Amino acid sequence: MEFAKSVKLNGDKDTYSISPDIKKFTLMDLGFEQTRMGNFEYKGSLDTDNPFKPIARLRILINADLDGFKMETVSGNGARKINIFTHQRSAEFVEQLHFILKEMCERNVFINDEGK
Repeated sequence: MEFAKSVKLNGDKDTYSISPDIKKFTLMDLGFEQTRMGNFEYKGSLDTDNPFKPIARLRILINADLDGFKMETVSGNGARKINIFTHQRSAEFVEQLHFILKEMCERNVFINDEGK
């Protein structure tokens, strides 16, 4: 999967685009870690029952130039992609996903292109 300007998760109604106002220090404040390649990676739990051993995670990778990203929902260990919108606990996972992404939009990491 290559870096894209906008991403829509499978099953979601919203499309997210990288904000032109994105800053590296904001990414670090939000829990992103810089990889050896200079990219920024976020792995956040979507499981509010057990955030330390989650069933589902949100994984975001933003390139070093801050102009492209990848976003996916993965299993707790990150080994495989999962669709949280069809999961038996989808209401909880989707609510947590949108909470995390709303904060990232408020902090100018992403722009929510609702329904595009």
